[in-house]
Formats: sequence, C-alpha cells, structure tokens
Amino acid sequence: MLTTDHEPGLAPLPQNPAAERSLDWFRTATRWTQLTFVEDDPLHFDPDFWISVMRESRSDALCLSAGGYMAFYPTRIPFHYRSRYLGDTDPFGALVTGARELGMHVMARVDPHAIHADAAHAHPEWLARDADGNPIPHWAFPDIWLTDPFSSYHRDFITEVAREIVRDYDVDAVFANRWEGPSAISYSEGAERQFFDDTGLRLPRTQDRTDPAWRAYTTWRSRQLSELVVLWDDAVREVRPHARFIPNRGAMLTRDLVRDLVDDRYPMFFIDKQGRSENEALWWSGRIGKRSRGMFPDRPVALITSVGPEHGEYRWKDSVADPHEIVTWMADGFVHGALPWYTKFNANVFDTRWVAPIVEAFTLHERVAGVFAGMQITSEVAVLDNVRLDPTNPWASHTAGSADEDGFYQALVEARVPFDYIADQELTLERLAPYRVLILPNCRALSDAHCAVIREWVAGGGSLVAAHESSLVTDDAGGADLALGDVLGVRLTGAPRGPVKNNYITLDPQHPVAAGFDGATRVVGGTHLVGVEPIETPTAAGAPGDGLTSVPFRFVPDYPDLPMEEVYPRGGEGSAAVVCREQPGGGRSVYLAFNVGEILWAAMQHDHARLIQNAVAWALGGEPRVRVEGQGLVDVAVRTDQTSMAVALVNLNNPMAMRGQNRETIPLPPQEISVALPPGATGATARLLLADTRAPAHVADGRVHVSVPAVDVLEVAHLTWT
Repeated sequence: MLTTDHEPGLAPLPQNPAAERSLDWFRTATRWTQLTFVEDDPLHFDPDFWISVMRESRSDALCLSAGGYMAFYPTRIPFHYRSRYLGDTDPFGALVTGARELGMHVMARVDPHAIHADAAHAHPEWLARDADGNPIPHWAFPDIWLTDPFSSYHRDFITEVAREIVRDYDVDAVFANRWEGPSAISYSEGAERQFFDDTGLRLPRTQDRTDPAWRAYTTWRSRQLSELVVLWDDAVREVRPHARFIPNRGAMLTRDLVRDLVDDRYPMFFIDKQGRSENEALWWSGRIGKRSRGMFPDRPVALITSVGPEHGEYRWKDSVADPHEIVTWMADGFVHGALPWYTKFNANVFDTRWVAPIVEAFTLHERVAGVFAGMQITSEVAVLDNVRLDPTNPWASHTAGSADEDGFYQALVEARVPFDYIADQELTLERLAPYRVLILPNCRALSDAHCAVIREWVAGGGSLVAAHESSLVTDDAGGADLALGDVLGVRLTGAPRGPVKNNYITLDPQHPVAAGFDGATRVVGGTHLVGVEPIETPTAAGAPGDGLTSVPFRFVPDYPDLPMEEVYPRGGEGSAAVVCREQPGGGRSVYLAFNVGEILWAAMQHDHARLIQNAVAWALGGEPRVRVEGQGLVDVAVRTDQTSMAVALVNLNNPMAMRGQNRETIPLPPQEISVALPPGATGATARLLLADTRAPAHVADGRVHVSVPAVDVLEVAHLTWT
C-alpha cells in the first residue's frame, strides 16, 4: 500500500507511479552512474557536483546506496542502522530527485551481508555462525557481524527495507550487493533446522566432498537463494508494478540458481568486474559482454567499472585509474554488448581525474548507441562457454575463463576474428545455426546431449575446432575416450599425459594449417598431450580436398632436456598432434591434441597463436564475411540488421595491453575493412561514426572495401547496403 505521509526531505511520490514508469524501463538504462556512500558522506555531500557529472556524462541511469548495512535516508525500520552523520538530511533522496529531473532511471543499492552490534544483540538469529556455533565477525571491520542468508534477516528485514525504499522513493529497482552470505557454510540454528527438515541430513562439517551432505547442501542452497530472489522481487512489485529487485549475480548469471524459479526475475544483469588486475588482457571487458550474451542474448548486461585501480589482493577505492585504461576498458566492453557503468566509492572526491575519462567513454557510447540500437551482434565463429559447476562447492563453481580459453581468445583477437560465446546450457541447433565454426578450447564438461547437438550440427555442414581434452570422458574402470572422436576423426591411443618438458611438433609445410611457418620443420609443442591416431588413413596434405583426413603436425618422440649433451631427438615418428578432417556434410574439423591455448597463454609463443588462427581459418573453408587488415592490436565486433552493418574497431594498441594499467593509447595506422555483400545488395555507402565523416566504399569481387584512416580508441564503420 502506498503511503502519502512523507517525512521532510523525502522525495515526493508521483500520484500514479505505475502509469509513469514502463515495465521495460531497463532497456533504456544504458549508461550508469553508481555512487556508493560512506558513513561520513552526509557531512560534505554535494549533490550539485554529482548531478553535473551525470549531466555531462550523458548518464541515463543511477545506482545509489540506500540501506541494508547502513541507511542513507531517514528509515523508520527498527535496527536499520542509519549513518551516524545523517541527522535530518537525506542524501539518497536528494540525488534520486536530481536524477529524476534529468530524466534518469534510478536503482537503490542495498547490502545485506553484515549488521551492527545493536542488531546482532537484539537478533542473534540473524547471524551467520561457524561450525562451533559462534557468530562470524566481519573479516575487515571490527564490531560488525556477518548475516545468515537463510535467516529472517534476509527473508523479512531486507524485504521490509526494500518495500520502504520503493514505497517512499521514485525508484525503478533495488539492487542487492553481497547478498548470498559468507564464503563458508553458516551453521546457525535456523539453517541447521531448515536443512534437516528439507533433506534429512545435517549440514556438512567435513572436507570430504564425497559426503552426500555436500551435494545435498549445494542443491538446497541454490533453491533457498532462488526463492529469496522471488520473494524480494514480488515484494517490490507489489508496491510499484514496474519495479524490480535485482540481486547481483556477477559472471555466474543464473547458472547456479534454479532457473525455473529465477529465469524471469532477471530482466538485466550487472557484472561486477570493476577492472583488470594482475595479468589480464585489455580485451577482458569484451569477453564479459560475450559471455553474458552467450547465455542470455536478448537481455541487457552492464559492466560495473571502478574509477580506481583494481587488484586481486589490495583495494585503493579512493584512488583513480589511468584515464586510458578506463576509456578503453569501457569501449571494448560496450562494443561487445556490456553497457558502460562506472562506480565511485565515497561522495567526497579526493581526485577528480576520473571525471574526464568517464565523460569520454560515455560520450563514445552515446555517439554509437543510436546506430547500435536494433542491430544484433553477429559473427561466423563461436566459442563454447563450457562452465563446470562443482556440485560440492558452490563458492568455487565457475571455472570458465581457463588458460586454455584465454589463449584461444588472445589468438582470435590478434587475428581480428569476430566471434561470440555460446553457453553450454544454451547449446542447441538453433543457437548454432548462424555460425560456421564452433571452438572447444578444452571443453571436458560435455554431456551426451552436448555431443549429440555438435554431432548433428557438423553433419549439417558446421565446422569444429577442438583442443586438448575436449569431450574426454572416463569410465569407472579408469578407461578414457573422446566422445566426439568420431566427428574429429580420431581415437585415443593412451591416457593423456603431462606435464611434459621439451616437447616439439613437426609440420608438413604443404598443408594450409601449417602456413606461415616458413623456415621451420618443427615448432614448440605442448606440456600436456593427448595420444591419438586418425580413424581414417591420412591423405597427402598438399591437396586437402582429395581425402577426408590429414595430419599436418606430429609430435616429436620424447627426448631429454638435460644434460645438454643428451638434448637431441632419437628418431621415429610420433603420434598425431593436429588432425584435420573434411566432413561428409561439407564442413571441416581440426583437432589439436595438446594444451595449445594454455601454453600460448603461459609462454606467449606466437607459433601457437598462428596454429590456432590457421586452424580456425581452414575450418571456415573460405573467405570470412568480415576481414580487417592493418597494423596493431584491434578487437573487432560486428553488428547487423536487414539494411546495414556496423564494424567496430577497438584500439587495444598500448604498451600495457596484456597487463594493466594502460597509460598510453597508441593511435592505429590506416585499417582496411572488407565485407562480403549480402544477397541482393550491389554496393554500400559507408560512414565513420566517430570521425563523423563519409568514407569511400568500393566494390570488387563481391565485397565492399572501406578504408579507415586512423583509430584513436574506437571507430565504427557503418555500412548501409544499396
């Protein structure tokens, strides 16, 4: 029920909020400002500064701290801790009003992960507890306590907080951070009782992952959290029908929740990867967009980016990242579908150097968003996102993004190959239909259903590139096989082995997959090898079309790496390292029998990148639809609709491309874009969106060629078919 008795300082409630706000508001929330308040912000909060930044950056959505752990509005809920500096102010309400006057969407942020001492003493049932029943103190701040996500704190208290915020303020959504509980089991009395009532088991207390209680707990936890999502979402929608409650899910999306319960509860996703740290490449943000679209291609996703530097161990939330890093990170994200979102911790601004790059990045997005709207990101190549869920450990279940995948990703970016991801949960013939090549970097977690879909797709003309232990299955007796061996044209000759030192592969220079290795008769191999032999008799590599199977690379039989006098090959023919097959359905397959992606990522040997690139090019079986040529490191994304195509070039050329932070973006020299004309088209006109100029487009051999004179951070060539 809506209330009208607002306290002074609360934002005025519209007379008919349901009529004024659309159910699909989230589709026009494309550039997000997030401000996370700290406790003393009410003392020096300057709403005019933040309103000016939102206006200048063309932000159209705001995520703002409201409550949960700490309230920044005059809450009326007992034990909802207010900032001790709040007084009679309402910083949350002031900025909500300012954002609405700018025509922005607003989402209130709550954080349920901890409570203060007064609430802990009054409601001990809210606390997460260790195996001995002791309350778990916060790991980083004294005198506060972690909450149990399966207690009435989450079910009742946070539900009432969300209702109060949505009732009293003109917001479109509530966003929950750190809502899933501590990274350890809470052994509270309530959790123990509920788990036993539901499963007949006690919560697991041993590290033995074969204990049936672990598997039962993972399933139980997933359902409990999923039901919580439904509870919260229903609660806010009862108050404002257009509003949503969207708990943070990160890169997991809804993989480890019960999709039948939550699938319609996430209208969009927010990926909390706030920047790159340690040895992460600058294309990491683009992969986040691809991974999200691979599971939910039609749902918006925003990439939460900190204005400060990121590090896996240290936190400098009051500092500022390099401007080049911020702009390029955001640009690579949004060309691949991850909408820009910046987050600033602390309303007190100690360093304003973040404002200009945020304005620049958001302005870049605004300038291309009109063309991107209504267009679909398309490509001819897809990577299978084979996520392995550990049924006994919900806190270590996301193993996608392995080094095998990283190496393949780097090789494809260097080759300027536009490519997508497909989540293994979404692997169907319909999802595979737009692609010519599917890549399995090292996909072991393939079910019989996955293999059946891939097998049928290849039979219909699709091409497959698989590496290392992709589709490897083992039986109870320890035997192993490749489930897709019949498709790849290989059978196992022994168990996979490694690590192996001093491994090499010999090459047949006549085969297209061995192109570009001029002067070499062998190159570095792998460190983990799979012994295979072709099912069919290999044919001469010089004419791949003459037969079904060829072996352009073979392993050199092992020999020592020390003493130095013993480091030489002893002769003999090794097993197949790369097997190429022309499929009866018209497609092709390439199997790389070692950890080529992982070793590329670890050692950065360009021969491994070239091998991956050659394998994908050969599997395509002809000219790619889009080709970009020129110098420099460029990430390419392609969007299409019925009448046009947008080819986005993100300049990753900088001295710190493979490890942050980027501190100098080196402008790209001229680039040449070549695009195959679609059926019915005779030519195209071209416009460079960021240069804001027409570009000459000429037709030759059924392709349109466009020259891009230079690229700073981003350029988009928009081709309209004639």
